[in-house]
Amino acid sequence: MNHKNILLFLVTVLFVACDKGPFDIHPYDVHITGATNLNATNIAKIEETCKGKDTLRVAFISDTHLWVSQFQKEVDDINRRKDSIDFVVHCGDITDTGTTREYEWTRKILEKLERPHVVLIGNHDFLGTGDQVYENMYGDLDFSFIAGTTKFVCLNTNATEYDYLAAVPNFDYMDEQIHADSAKFNHTVVCMHAGPGSEQFNNNVTKMFGYVLSLYPGLYCCLYGHDHHFQATDMYHNGTMWYEIASAQAREYLLFTFTPNGYSYERIHY
Repeated sequence: MNHKNILLFLVTVLFVACDKGPFDIHPYDVHITGATNLNATNIAKIEETCKGKDTLRVAFISDTHLWVSQFQKEVDDINRRKDSIDFVVHCGDITDTGTTREYEWTRKILEKLERPHVVLIGNHDFLGTGDQVYENMYGDLDFSFIAGTTKFVCLNTNATEYDYLAAVPNFDYMDEQIHADSAKFNHTVVCMHAGPGSEQFNNNVTKMFGYVLSLYPGLYCCLYGHDHHFQATDMYHNGTMWYEIASAQAREYLLFTFTPNGYSYERIHY
């Protein structure tokens, strides 16, 4: 083989290797393998299985990051209680640095849940091109669904990820959800990753945010994550309680029971 043919062979090998061989792709390349549009798929399951129910049992988890062992044990504990849980809400930060591989790793763990689940976006999930991966894998950054007669409104509140240049929180969306399908629900639960007062929230609009939330029919409570520890506060001093969900590292999640007359919750340690 002459030098020209050797060079051509090496170039060919290099291109093949870059495509399928030992060279890894860029961590922020947004190329996803496996299931996508997961929130919509699971919302369809939730709405179908909860149709006609007046009592709901919902597990709320958050900030699993890459604490893989603790995260897997959390999923195992939820599965152990699956007969008494209707669905699971993850309030964000399923990754540390928003890479495609991290999204795929955590999706694999969440796929082991024996109940349908939805995932909100956290500030860590935005890093790099993480928000694009999230939209491909899970769907819209703001979304809602109705389980039984309760609407769950899930909001993107990670304002600093946009340098305050985007409408976050999106008040137009929030206002729409007060009225959309109003005949189908009489209670509301609002979920987010970063709560008012955190460094991720646009605290210039805190008062307006609280006012719009107060307009939701039968608002049970609000839930959020981000700070990795449990907390229960009447944030706006108006009787509506806010519950912060601990991280997987704390080995704790919240299990809520919603009834026509109110709600109760348990702090589950595993």
